[in-house]
Amino acid sequence: MGGFLFRGTPQFASMSENIQLGLKENRKQFLLLLLINAFVGGMVGLERSVLPEVAEREFGLVAKTAILSFLIVFGLSKAISNYFAGTLADRYGRKRLLVLGWLVALPIPFMLMFATHWNQIVLANLFLGINQGLCWSSTVIMKIDLVGTRQRGFAMGLNEFSGYLAVAAIAFLTAWIADEYGLRPYVFYPGVLLVLLGLLFSVFFVRDTRSHVILESDQSALPVLEHVFRATTWKDKVLSTVTQAGLVNNLNDSMVWGLLPLLLLNKQFSLEETGLITAVYPAVWGFGQLFTGRMADRYPKKDLLFLGMLLQAVVLFLLVFAVHLYQYVILSALLGWGTAMVYPTFLATIADHTHPSIRAESIGVFRLWRDLGYALGAVLTGLLADFWGISVSVVSIGLITLFSALLIAKRMP
Repeated sequence: MGGFLFRGTPQFASMSENIQLGLKENRKQFLLLLLINAFVGGMVGLERSVLPEVAEREFGLVAKTAILSFLIVFGLSKAISNYFAGTLADRYGRKRLLVLGWLVALPIPFMLMFATHWNQIVLANLFLGINQGLCWSSTVIMKIDLVGTRQRGFAMGLNEFSGYLAVAAIAFLTAWIADEYGLRPYVFYPGVLLVLLGLLFSVFFVRDTRSHVILESDQSALPVLEHVFRATTWKDKVLSTVTQAGLVNNLNDSMVWGLLPLLLLNKQFSLEETGLITAVYPAVWGFGQLFTGRMADRYPKKDLLFLGMLLQAVVLFLLVFAVHLYQYVILSALLGWGTAMVYPTFLATIADHTHPSIRAESIGVFRLWRDLGYALGAVLTGLLADFWGISVSVVSIGLITLFSALLIAKRMP
């Protein structure tokens, strides 16, 4: 591994003497990375409530597959970026990848504001996927590096809390702005501030964590997997079962992102009500991980994964039959809790079952497949919605989620 070629040099030897693992010992850097991850999540929140409506109102798109084309491109670019972030993190450093991710994000808000053709929106989401893949992966890997093994689930809960609470907050903010001032350009103004703050904080205040990895590697008794991609994708029962669940989780999240606003608007909910419902889901998802992250450190991870995926499946079935605002708010909250149960547990499980020297690569492979779920979900749900309607699409994704839960129960040791 390129990042470990310098293990024996005097520079790293002297650095390792001052390095400690743990959340408390590295709290300043950890809190900084939480803040930066909130900026990363906020970039997704820019689009969460309003982009399907922009597609219909401003660009005249009707076919659901055309509307969800931005999700297909986003999912593919994020998935590929995740993989390269994992494989290159040790060679070039986590911080460099983080800064690169923010540089890619610089044009995104302006492209969303001033696009005159839907393809320009799609291109903006190509850049957004790269930004999310590089920045979110980098902050996740660095937090795992800092905390060591004892509080890894809690650390991942905090990480996802900061990111998805920001998704919810910006999603609600943009829906309110759209309701008050129209869809463009004002909706995307917050994105300019998010990009600038994320870039400046990453350049001037973040420190790389490779020395923490070297320290933990010296202490770890885990074997080093020879074929990380193969083991994480299908061979290792723990890693590959987590990977399939991650893919299915993001597949149903893609459906919720792309079709739930349209389902609600078809049921005559206002943009502000739609924004409230769609914001509750990532808010509970984010806030809930403060608790589920700790649970992942204390309780069997398999149980949390199974129950979380099962709850998601049940909620997806019920979405079709809900009528009133309060029903959708409750279902959105339950869906967020189900996702909160699995999200930090995914990452903590991967980290617990891989040697520190190949951990970033294994997480990159997991996040590759997980975020391919966005693209697969957009294609599948779009086609189902175009041919048989939104309700059939939602129920179908619910069935796939149920199958994933049963696979966890059957296959994962």
